[in-house]
Amino acid sequence: MSVNWRDWPCVFWGCSPGIRTSWRKLGMFVGLLFAPPALPAQEILEQFSYEGLRLSGIGIEFGVIGSNRLTDEPTGAIRIDYGFIAPNLRLLFGASYFEGDFDDQNIAEFETKVGAIVTDPTGDFTVDVGTISWADLEASIDLQYVFPYTNRVVPYLGVGLGVHYRNGSGATIEGTFVEDALDTVAAAANFSAGTHIAIAHPVYVTFDFRAGFSTELRTLAGRGGLMFRFTPSPTR
Repeated sequence: MSVNWRDWPCVFWGCSPGIRTSWRKLGMFVGLLFAPPALPAQEILEQFSYEGLRLSGIGIEFGVIGSNRLTDEPTGAIRIDYGFIAPNLRLLFGASYFEGDFDDQNIAEFETKVGAIVTDPTGDFTVDVGTISWADLEASIDLQYVFPYTNRVVPYLGVGLGVHYRNGSGATIEGTFVEDALDTVAAAANFSAGTHIAIAHPVYVTFDFRAGFSTELRTLAGRGGLMFRFTPSPTR
């Protein structure tokens, strides 16, 4: 006599029809709980592959960068296209640099803080900290989603992570703990949008707009440049 697997508890302990039904419902629940689910995420991960990763292009960009604390300044960047890690998803490495002065508002706030600890019975003192600068060198890694494109125009949206090496400088803070406090390493999240436009193989004109967010500084940069590709077109 064969016994349904859901009825095995009744073989040992005995069951009324109502209890037998309860055992079966519990067995069905346990079966669903431990059954391997069909996960869409697993199907997505299966599309990722190292086979499409290879050095595919090197580019250089120049533009302007603005931030919430520093003056607007020129900036330059290098991009290395390392191919497609999944359909329409390419991997890029990069480095960028700029140096800006703290804007008038930040300098005024700093001078006010310094002035608050000065003891001067006549009250005719002034505080002038001069120019304080911040240099920023970023190393980044980006994933760019490439939209359907023509043979010449390649639009994309990207997300990435960056590590910023920042160095503070200024005549009034040189050699002080203030300068040391401005010498920092910070992580940031990057969001980008842009396009590559083919001129003639292997040269592409690039336009990139990039927002960066870290705990110390928020930036928005617009750059343009040239990308030299080692494949006929940026296809996967």
